[in-house]
Amino acid sequence: MQNTVLVVGGGPAGLSAAATVSASGFDAVVVEKEEVLGGAPILSGYAKLVPSGEWAKDAIGRMVTRVVDDANVTIHTAAKVTRLEGEPGNFTATLSNGETVSAGAIVLGTGFTHFDPINKPEWGFGTFEDVLTTTQMEQMVGAGEIRCPSDGRVPQRVAILLCVGSRDRQIGREWCSKICCTVSSNLAMEIKELSPETDVFIYYMDIRTFGLYEDKFYWKSQEEFKTKYVKARIAEVTASGDGRLLVKGEDTLVKRPIVIPFDLVVHAIGMDPNEDNPDISRVFGVGLERHGFIARAEHYTNSCGTTRQGIYSAGAAYGPETIDDSISQGHTAGARAVADLYALVRKAG
Repeated sequence: MQNTVLVVGGGPAGLSAAATVSASGFDAVVVEKEEVLGGAPILSGYAKLVPSGEWAKDAIGRMVTRVVDDANVTIHTAAKVTRLEGEPGNFTATLSNGETVSAGAIVLGTGFTHFDPINKPEWGFGTFEDVLTTTQMEQMVGAGEIRCPSDGRVPQRVAILLCVGSRDRQIGREWCSKICCTVSSNLAMEIKELSPETDVFIYYMDIRTFGLYEDKFYWKSQEEFKTKYVKARIAEVTASGDGRLLVKGEDTLVKRPIVIPFDLVVHAIGMDPNEDNPDISRVFGVGLERHGFIARAEHYTNSCGTTRQGIYSAGAAYGPETIDDSISQGHTAGARAVADLYALVRKAG
């Protein structure tokens, strides 16, 4: 019987799982395919996190430091699990770096892949230099300056287009990505803080700043930062004759066409299944749900379970998820793994 838990993925869910495993008196081994820990918030250069308002590099950085400094946690970066053998209590994982890990249980904190808006070409990404993604805009906020990439001018008008790669059956993305509305409302306020003279417009189908986010982000962005929300269906983004961009579509409240010039257009990109999920499914023997995310076990008595006993998951590996909820689920998955190992020990003894 192994007293080690293998954690695959070094983002918020995986980091919290590893910390919980260690705090429970077990050893954790973290395997991360990238060269650094921290997941999307660090790799994509997120700015201030929702809802805490902390900079990602500080908040997630603390999580990384906690695990790196923990003597009970072993870390393999720039590595993947290429083979898994065994059963609950006695798994053996072979890594791409040639090492092997013996573990009693496994937690998959393998996260998601950002939607690539090149797959929505009519909205201008990849064609026009001043069409960006929310992650690129957050990097700009992190650098402390809002400017148009094409010529360096401070934008007078910025449009944020919601549901890029979400709720779109035409491109096979039927799901809501859960956090884009709130992130966009927060981003609008960050733009105004850095560039008060810039007007920010958010074009939406529906606003889904769920739970306690409604007041702190949706209403605050309008009432204090003068963000303008336009309920619309966007058809295309094209170039105007003066070097700006034209956002074309229909204002669905008044049922009339709109053609509005902007200096910057930002795509609020959704959350796709991890592009590695087919390989993860094959190697770990876990199922995928119909959209390609990791399939959940029955949730009410098997929280954080997958379709294979002894293998658990958490966070955006299951589907679009917030960072805070991914952290909470990571703790739960780590606790489930440890509790089930204790149960196996009692059964064997």
